[in-house]
Order: sequence, then C-alpha cells, then structure tokens
Amino acid sequence: MPIVVGAYPGRMVLQLSEARERAALVSDVRTTVHLDLRSTDRYTIEAVVEFRCARPGAETFLELTGGTEVMLDGRPAPYDGERIALHDLASENRVRITASLPYVTDGDGMTVTIDPADGERYVCAFTAMDVARKVIPCFDQPDLKTTFDVSVAGPDHWTVLANGKEADRTAAPDGDGACWSFGSTPPISSYLFFVAAGPWASVTWDEPYAEAPGGTLPFGWHARAGQRRELERDAEELRRITSRCFAWFTEAFGPPYAFDDYQQIFTPGLNWGAMEFPGCVAFRDEYLVAGTPTELQRQWLASTIAHEMAHMWFGDLVTMRWWEDTWLNESFADFMGFEVGAEAAGYDGAWVTAALTRKPTGYRADRRRSTHPVAEDAERVPDADTAFANFDMITYAKGNATLRQLGTWLGADFLAGVNRHLQGHAFGNADLAEFLDALDAETDRDVRDWAQRWLRSTGFDTIEVAHDGDVPVLTRHGSRQHRFTVAAFDADMAPVGSTMVDLADAPLRLEQYAGRTVVPNAGDETFAAIRWDTATWEAVSTGLSRVPDPLTRAVLWWSAIDAVESHALSLGDFATLLTDQLAPERHPVILESVVAAALRVARLYCTPTDVRGLLDVIGTVARSALEAGVPSLVPCATRTLAGTSAEADVVRAFLTEDADPELRWIAVRRLAELGEEEHIAREEERDRSVSGHLKALTARAAVATAEAKAAAWEQLMGGELASHEFTAVSAGFWGWEQAELVGGYLERYLSDGLALAQRSGQGMGQVIGRAVPLLPLPEVERRRLRDAFAATVARDDVPTVLARWWNDGLDDLDRALATHGVELDCSLVSVTDNFEPSTNS
Repeated sequence: MPIVVGAYPGRMVLQLSEARERAALVSDVRTTVHLDLRSTDRYTIEAVVEFRCARPGAETFLELTGGTEVMLDGRPAPYDGERIALHDLASENRVRITASLPYVTDGDGMTVTIDPADGERYVCAFTAMDVARKVIPCFDQPDLKTTFDVSVAGPDHWTVLANGKEADRTAAPDGDGACWSFGSTPPISSYLFFVAAGPWASVTWDEPYAEAPGGTLPFGWHARAGQRRELERDAEELRRITSRCFAWFTEAFGPPYAFDDYQQIFTPGLNWGAMEFPGCVAFRDEYLVAGTPTELQRQWLASTIAHEMAHMWFGDLVTMRWWEDTWLNESFADFMGFEVGAEAAGYDGAWVTAALTRKPTGYRADRRRSTHPVAEDAERVPDADTAFANFDMITYAKGNATLRQLGTWLGADFLAGVNRHLQGHAFGNADLAEFLDALDAETDRDVRDWAQRWLRSTGFDTIEVAHDGDVPVLTRHGSRQHRFTVAAFDADMAPVGSTMVDLADAPLRLEQYAGRTVVPNAGDETFAAIRWDTATWEAVSTGLSRVPDPLTRAVLWWSAIDAVESHALSLGDFATLLTDQLAPERHPVILESVVAAALRVARLYCTPTDVRGLLDVIGTVARSALEAGVPSLVPCATRTLAGTSAEADVVRAFLTEDADPELRWIAVRRLAELGEEEHIAREEERDRSVSGHLKALTARAAVATAEAKAAAWEQLMGGELASHEFTAVSAGFWGWEQAELVGGYLERYLSDGLALAQRSGQGMGQVIGRAVPLLPLPEVERRRLRDAFAATVARDDVPTVLARWWNDGLDDLDRALATHGVELDCSLVSVTDNFEPSTNS
C-alpha cells in the first residue's frame, strides 16, 4: 500500500498574525466529517464546515495538507496543496470539501500500522499542534473551536472510536463493511480531533457519574487485538486508576465533565507518550508492557492516566488562545498527573518519580541555550513550528514544578483560583493574564509579581547551605521567593525535626537546628538547585541511604547526579556513592531512577576506557538488589544486569523460558553487542508483535560488525522507516563499547539526518533530533562531534524543530566536555543562577 513516511516539506506554516486575523473574522464553527478508511491505498473525506463571518465580502482559508481531487462545493477547489481559499464570504457560510488523502507512518496524520502478529490494520488520526490539517480540512488554530459530527466507514470487524460517543453502527450503504456515526461534540479545538479504527480488544464499563443522564457514562480501555492478554491482565488496575482519578477530578473541579463518554486506547504509532483527545485519550501502546512492569513503569502509567484526564478540563474544556500559553495545558496536566496519581490513584511514590525522572529534565532544559520562559510572549512564538520547538521540558517539567511551588505558596487559594478560571472560560480560550485574574480574585498575595519572576523568566535559583558556627544558614542566590520544607537530622541522619520556611532576599538562620544537618527543599516543593557546604555534604554522602523519607532521599540523589553533570563530583566519587548508598536502597522507584541516571552519565560523560568501571559498579548495585529478596526490585535489577554485563554467560542466563519478553529482548540486544547475533531471529519468531518487531530492529542495529552497522545505517537514513522504527534502529546503533566501530557515522548522523529531515516533516524531524549519538567516546572524538554539531546548527537550512533538538545536543556535548575532577567544596552543586527576565515582559 502506498504510504507517506514523512510529512510535507516546504509546507506553509501558520503565522500568529494570520491566526489573529482569522480569529477576528471567523466564529461559531461547526464541522461534519465523513471518513472512508476501507481502502488500504488512500482514504477519502467529505466535510462540511459551517461558520459565521464578521465582515461579509472578506476572504480566508481552510487548511488541508497533501490532498488530491480536492473539491469545494462540487467544483475543483482553489487549492495549493496546503490551503483552500474561501472568497467573498457571507455572514453565514457553509462549504463542502471532498478529497483523497494519504495514510502516513510518521505519527503526524492518518497513521496506519500493520500488526506483524496477525496482519491486522489499525488506522489512527493522530492530530496535535498544527497537524489536524493533515487529516481533515479545518481552521487549524486553537482559538477557533468547532463542534464535530463524525461518521466513519471501515471493515465490519473493526471497532471505531472517536471524540463523540458512538451513536449508531450500520452496514455501509454499498454493502462493503460498516459505517459508524458519533454524537456531536461540544466546541473543541481542531488539534484535538481524533478517530481510532481497527479490531481493538476492549474492556468497557459504566462509570457512575451523577451529572450524566442516567447517572453513568460509558468508559473503556482498548488495545490492539495482539495485546488482548496484557489488556485483560491489567484491566482491573486500569479501571481502578481511571475511576479513582475521575472521582477526584469531578469532585475537585467546579465545571462538570464535558463529554459524553471516556475511552482510553493503547495506540500504535503515536509520537507522544499520550494525547488528550476529548473523550477518547490515546496512549502509546508501549505503556501496556508485555512483561512484568517495573514499579517506575507502573508509577508513570498512573501519572499519565491522571495527566491526560486533567486535560479534559485544562486544554480541552479551556484552551490557550495561541501556542505561547501551551503551559496552561501541559504544566497543569503534568502537575495534576503526579498530584492525583498520588492522592487518588494511591501511587504514593508519584512525587519521588517526579523528583528523579521528571524534574531533572526541567533543570537540564533550563540550562540550555534553548531555554525560554514557562509563559512566553506571544510575539516570540510567531508561528506553529516555533511553538512546536518550544514544546519541551520547560513547558512540562519546569512548569509542573513552578505550579507545585505556587500551590505550596497559596495553599487552598490555588484550587479556588483554578476553579474560577475553569468556570469563567469553559468551552472557550484563555491566556496567562486571565488565569492571573482568577487567582488574584481568590488571594491577597501578589500573584502578578510571582508570575513575573517564576513564569516570565528563565533559569533557576540556588539555595546555599552554610554554617555560622554551628547554626545552619540558608541563602538564596537569585530573585524568587521560595516556600519549602527544611528537614533536620542528627549525626546518623536520623530525623530530628522539620519546618516549612519562606526564603527570599535575606539569609535564613535556623537557630533551632544548631549542630544539626539540614536539607532544604526536603519535600521537593520548589524549583531550585542546592549548594552544600563541605560538612553538610560529608553527612549526606555517608548517610543518604539512612534518610527515612523516600522523597527526601530522591532530592538528595538528584543533587548528587546534578553534581556529576556539573563536574563538581568526579566519576570516581559518584561510583563510590552508588556502591555505598544506592546498593542498600530498597525503594524500587529510587533504585530504578538512579540507575537510569547513572547509565545516562556513563553514556554522556565516560570515555571508552572508563565506562566499564562505572557499568560494573551499576551491575554490583543491581546484584545487591537481587540479593535483597524484594520482588519489586527484581525487574529493574535483572534488566540492568542483562543490558550492561560484559560477560555473555551472565547475559545468556536470562534467556530462560519463563523470562518475560522485556528481559529477554534486553538480553538479546546485549548479546548482539557482545558478538552473538544468532539469538535475534529466534526471539523474533517467538515474539511476532509490534513490540517484538521494534525490539528486533534495535537488536540487529546493535550487532557489532561493520557489515551490520552499514546495513542498519542504510535502513536508518533510507526514508522508509516509520517514526517508531527509526527510534528503534537508532537506539541499537550506538552501542556501549562501539565507539571505534561507529566512529565513521558520528558526523554522518548530522549530514544524512539533515537530508532526511528536509524531505520529512515536523514529527520525523523531532525523532531524528532525539537520535543524537550518546555513547562513551574518546575526548577527541566527542570534541570533533561537538564541532560538527556547532557547524551544522549554524546553517540556515536546518528545519526549525530539528535545529532545536540539535542545539540541545550541542549543549549536552559542551557540558560533557567541561573540565572534570573539581574537588568537593562549598560549591559542590555548582549550577548556574541564570535568572533572566523576559525581554518583552
């Protein structure tokens, strides 16, 4: 079947000025869509778009990318491949568009996946920022909301899901397959349009909800037929999390749930972790793991379920006007994901997960040249591509952290202000100023000054721990006010007290904790680096594992990881810390998160001569976890050993009949790196799933021969891979000990990757950018790669999204090449304090 792998190079990107002009002209949009997905060649669409025009006689346009046979009201449309011109508008308008459009495999548009396990076809309309145009004709901007009435034709053994509740299913009029129709949606932004079709396996129920007609709403979880076993295995827990989160949100938020049902689907081919399509949320199907999920995977799934459900209010009910306020969607959902994952779903390690896996990505992003305010000026986001490039961990992780600090600072007034905001803008759009108006109406605190310092600036403050005699003194370096918990410990790191403090311009003396070791931000309430004096670090580094509170241990572990990444803690001292303090760790999320961070350090900061030493230390930690006899530690420990051991016999031992598929594939990949590629074909025959296909691609790319690398490279840059396949091949290509073998491809990654991105689209550009070579390199090779990055990103023909990711890669290489071996002193965690007010604030 002809499939478009990339999107459409040279496309017309919507400008902010165009969006504002069109929003002033168009209103009251209503869209009727019929999709015919029966053909495996292309799909066809018939759409009717009705709208009002404020200035009769004016002209505007609908977006539709990549269509053929495009007709407007029965006649060939004035269409340039991107936009359908609409001339001489009346006050009331009704236009009918028919077209044929391509299926894609890059996750940007009508994405098709063939499951290798059974040959079944799945079709998902993955829309997102500036992507709805690739699926339907629309006004593709967030402040022109529309109702949708949708019908779909497809094979009669399919299940079809959409934003609205299924209203009817009939035989197709021509007798070929079936036709599904769905109820009208409330007004939603076009980027939230969604249809998912295929022979889904389903678990459904009626969820009690007093606001619904009849007192219940249809709820369900769905997955590929090939994942039926995993769906049924996890169904009870998935339902429990969903129901408890729904109860929490509908009790906490004033506006009722706005949609007629709530379906959740594990979809193949989705570029995002999940996507908040109203009433029908899509998750990457990797969340439904084939083997035993680790505790961290379980925590992440629970937080993601809560995150996406929060979007039903933040993002779907109330939507930003333009993309500069994406944080009003994502920062809130990210914060609520962890908060509700803990409070409602019962995953009490949610904030531990955030402290060690989410929040660090915000700190790293805020150090890079690409950093930007959480709430950017609209004029600094002049088009949709710039907005997409800013869709990053400033928006998610830092935004989450700043809102957690805001909630700590405001207390109950925070939720009151949130509800005022939601109620005041339901089914509409809002911006930062209107959100601040809502908060201001509920609190006496100066939220506008807070927003200026926290949301409209870049960088983060540093909290320094020092002593005046035996009295601990906290000093803030920066310009934001912080509220956080200080925990105090005795000489054995046993807790002796804690208190909530406010820290601003003046140093804070903690007289009550004289002679004690203090840990600021012990509850991880604020977004700031911690700088220790020598005495405090000595107590922390020798007693970290004895700190009883897991969240405080997580904060301390991040400070150590940050010290390594800042070259303030040597790799040798970090290895000692892992041996002494992580080996005794029995909290599964802390163990897995710190191991993952240590592996990242090994790839970015080690050379081929010293990486084995650090990997062996990590292996020792994993063995200690196995010997502890704690079941929740076993998945992380076994996968760590299988993926890093230098001994083929050790790795081969994990290929037992009862080993779960995740562990087996990790072992197969590692054996391929060690010279035993014969296991790949056997495992691929054993696991004929989408997941197995992707893991086989990874394992083959890891094979340690020049011929295998050449074949993998041709496959990687040939332009035929779907986005998930590209990610899978690149994940195996840069092997642990393969610096010499892949050295000739380091700079080719930039030249060949650029050429591929130039003929692809936004989604694939991001995928290419994320495939930065991360492996232990000699310093001279790392510096050569760094210089090649610098030269490439200076070119003016690098697509916007790719340039953003490669600039981040350049920053990471610069950080890795900084001077090693700084001795521990009062600036142990020497992070930048780069508070920089927005120039347009």
